[in-house]
Amino acid sequence: MFFKQLAAREASLSYFFGCAGLGKAVAVDVLAGDEDWFIAQAQHAGVAITHVIDTHVHADHYSGGRALARRASAHYCLHESARDIVAFDFEPLRDGQRLDVGNVKIEVLHTPGHTLDSMCLLVKDARRGDAPWFVVTGDTLFVGAVGRPDLAGRERDMAGLLWDSLHNKLLTLPNEVEVYPGHQAGSACGAGLSGKPASTIGFERRWNSALNMDRGSFVEQLVASIGPRPSDMDAIVAANTSA
Repeated sequence: MFFKQLAAREASLSYFFGCAGLGKAVAVDVLAGDEDWFIAQAQHAGVAITHVIDTHVHADHYSGGRALARRASAHYCLHESARDIVAFDFEPLRDGQRLDVGNVKIEVLHTPGHTLDSMCLLVKDARRGDAPWFVVTGDTLFVGAVGRPDLAGRERDMAGLLWDSLHNKLLTLPNEVEVYPGHQAGSACGAGLSGKPASTIGFERRWNSALNMDRGSFVEQLVASIGPRPSDMDAIVAANTSA
């Protein structure tokens, strides 16, 4: 397996990984304007981009996912629940679905809370074994923090869904699974994010205070910590959902 993390604008983190041996790759959470980087990385690695995935419909940056998918003749993917909010066709992913990208195997984890369509991607390398290696967590789990629950409204209900997703999906994973989030410090998508761009489930389980609260306390603290929305959020969401 090869793996690249791209530190992009808006304190965002994008990902490009796949199987060099069988010439297949996936791009995750691509920002508009970064498409050339992914095309160049694919050419350098001698691979074809088969899937371009957004972990959710983004509200803080313009997505380059659809544009890259068109250029690469790849599937553009969102969670199936995004059908309720977008006005274009895409490849729907469902909870528990598995994608084969050569020897790289990806399991879709639906993790609503930041948004209703949020999902994480649990990744294993079949050449190493059957155990998961890492999880791309989008805006569900950050290093030292969790995603904000208010972008779709109903922030208390969404905060409860986020607690459920964290405890019923991510915190059931082995401690050694690596965590690669969608943002680092400086993002408006959460409060208290670390500047470190990766972690492990075990480290977050021990040191991320948001993961060590009961559901009620988590909801109260998360709602109380909500910061200002991105100033151009409405325009970004409109662009990311329009045909």
